[in-house]
Amino acid sequence: MLFNSIAFLFFAFIFTTIYFYLRGQYRLLWILLCSYVFYGWWDYRFLILIAFSTAVDFFIAQYLHRESTVRKRRLLLVVSVCTNLAVLGFFKYCNFFIDSFSLILIHVFGENTHLQTLDIILPVGISFYTFQSMSYTIDVYRNKILPEKNAIMFASYIAFFPQLVAGPIVRARQLLPQFHQDQKFNWNQFTLGFAQVLVGYFKKIVVADSLVIVIDQVFTAPNNFNALNITLGVVLYSFQIYCDFSGYSDIAIGFARMLGFEFPVNFRMPYFSRNFSEFWTRWHISLSSWLRDYVYIPLGGNRNGRINTYKNLLITMLLGGLWHGANWKFVFWGFLHGLYLILQRMASPLYQRVNRYLPHIVQIALAMTTTYILTCAAWIFFRSESFTKALEIFHLIFTGDWSLHNLKNKFPLVKSIFVILLLLTCEIAHCKWNFTNVILHHPRLRIFIFATILWTIALLGTFNETAFIYFQF
Repeated sequence: MLFNSIAFLFFAFIFTTIYFYLRGQYRLLWILLCSYVFYGWWDYRFLILIAFSTAVDFFIAQYLHRESTVRKRRLLLVVSVCTNLAVLGFFKYCNFFIDSFSLILIHVFGENTHLQTLDIILPVGISFYTFQSMSYTIDVYRNKILPEKNAIMFASYIAFFPQLVAGPIVRARQLLPQFHQDQKFNWNQFTLGFAQVLVGYFKKIVVADSLVIVIDQVFTAPNNFNALNITLGVVLYSFQIYCDFSGYSDIAIGFARMLGFEFPVNFRMPYFSRNFSEFWTRWHISLSSWLRDYVYIPLGGNRNGRINTYKNLLITMLLGGLWHGANWKFVFWGFLHGLYLILQRMASPLYQRVNRYLPHIVQIALAMTTTYILTCAAWIFFRSESFTKALEIFHLIFTGDWSLHNLKNKFPLVKSIFVILLLLTCEIAHCKWNFTNVILHHPRLRIFIFATILWTIALLGTFNETAFIYFQF
């Protein structure tokens, strides 16, 4: 079920109305039932997978808590992690590895050997709830949390529909304690949550979906456009994926807040980052922190010298790229970001020496611009249909025509630039004046803000129920 669909609006109204009338176990059952309806809306067969993963980690966590032998505890953890990764790997990466193995056979033996791939449908959101469930078991193993004894409560935590399909990845120690108390209706929280939901719809419907037409044409047939068109298409894509994904997060976080739950922030104006370490504390924060805590630090983090630090960074980002999709272009995208982080550390002494001679505002502008340009370069591989197509786009950008006269899709481009400037203005204004205080303490301004967002969505929105980009991950 899409957040930007009429069906979800009816679903949300019915769920919320009944939710606040229920208490205790009845409320948990209602959350679980509606979450399964929400998830099974695409294909009810996917419910078997999420129920299986939930059952495996629920029971293994119980045994982990009772077991005191180190070897047996490790074995239980391995069973949990391997089971989750096996399910994720089969549905998401099976055909990818079959195709890759076929290419290896062709290059090694020179035969046109094509292995038959399987007819597998990728379950929506499997990467998100798998990582969420795995983090629970790992935290129980590390004695950071106690296992949840209530099976219905644990199943509700895994399947809680606001963040189920595309995050944020909310860990057990953040969310499970909130399920232990009946969240009461709070007008201030409800209002703040509703405001964030509206912002999420603005990002998705007004900005992200309005950019789709221009972006799809540029990335599908780049030869039909000049270098300026292509470059603008890349810039627009950077905002499309940001608004699409952060828009989903805003709707999820806002709707959860309306119900009385607090989710962690998932995006904090990432394109204002001054380096890539900062970028990954602003972009998809729940995933980057997950990779840091469960991959980078266990590998050794920044201990044991520079070479090991660089190796750990590269492995972590490669896995982050692979998490995004079963395609070598995603792996290369992860590799690029790993390389960026390594080069940033290597160039840090030189960067500090150069900055001594530059005004502070110039330092900030150069750092932000460099980070953004390199981020856009990586997005080309992320968005392109293939690695070859990405290289073709780079070639056309550097060798093509930059004349404004030959620019195509001028009206859609003008609208796209307008909505992006509107977005940036609102984000900068929020950062400076904090609209949260306005919403809480000024009822008339609150109504004005809500009405303005709704009218903007109605006037500038693209209402085609386009699926969120991260549904495929």
